Amino acid sequence: MPKVRLTKNELKAQRDALKRFQRYLPTLQLKKQQLQLEVRRTQDELTELDRRRREYRDTLDPWLDLWSDDAEIERIGGLLQVAAWRTGVRNVAGIDTPVFLELRFQEASWDLFIAPAWFDDALEAARKLAEFALRHKLLEEQLERLQGELRITTQRVNLFEKVKIPEARENIRRIRIYLGDQQTASVGRAKIAKGKGQVRTAQID
Repeated sequence: MPKVRLTKNELKAQRDALKRFQRYLPTLQLKKQQLQLEVRRTQDELTELDRRRREYRDTLDPWLDLWSDDAEIERIGGLLQVAAWRTGVRNVAGIDTPVFLELRFQEASWDLFIAPAWFDDALEAARKLAEFALRHKLLEEQLERLQGELRITTQRVNLFEKVKIPEARENIRRIRIYLGDQQTASVGRAKIAKGKGQVRTAQID
């Protein structure tokens, strides 16, 4: 604990600091709660997205063997061009987090006489899987930002609760004891001085 001056000015400064800490702490605690809720919500959203992606992939299993031709896969990849990938910003407890807005793919054209019958479905499936991957990436980034802010906010709450407020209270207690002792000593010295003065006056008389 840093050394404090045992003065009336310092007592006022410590009282003011304590008031500031006590006024600011509830705001920090509220922010911490909001962030905790948002972290849980984002984690749930990620879990749900993973479940939906697994379910969708399961529906593809019966005809995934058709994708064994590397040339066909390369053709699908070549046609899988993103036209628009837009994200927005959502403010959560003072921190901006990215949110998914839109994903559009460029219109693709291919020779219907050469392409296999399942090519249409394969391209649509590839687009759907790409969207799942992009949404997942965005949610992970969201979660990382929220968890980072939650760590910082938790550290600040702990600093105020466990260090700053107890420290200010202890400083106030020490200064008050010291000033009380000084006042008591001052009164004692005044009485002694008054007593000596009365004795001298009596001796003169």
